[in-house]
Amino acid sequence: MTESIPPKIRIMQGASSDLSAATYQIYDESHTIGNALRWMLMKNPKVEFCGYSVPHPSENFIQVRIQMYDNLSSLQALITALSDLDDVCETIEDAYIMSLREDKFERWEEKS
Repeated sequence: MTESIPPKIRIMQGASSDLSAATYQIYDESHTIGNALRWMLMKNPKVEFCGYSVPHPSENFIQVRIQMYDNLSSLQALITALSDLDDVCETIEDAYIMSLREDKFERWEEKS
């Protein structure tokens, strides 16, 4: 028997018809992406409200609620925030790799 894999992001029931307010379920994620994504969304001045929750530790998803000003699309704001978050992560990774290559990091040895 094959197990059905849920979609990565799903729009929950009750979203406005223009998606100016919607709750998104993001599969296989936790507080790690939830908090960073909420932060990135709230940097957008067109976002009126954003919050996330982890309904239960045994459930393998988070829910992100986004409400926009002026009937703008929360889906577009989510896509933009995910892209911006990806850019931030790439920048941090590049700086980390450069630091390792240049051997510019603090070394620490644990003594017994």
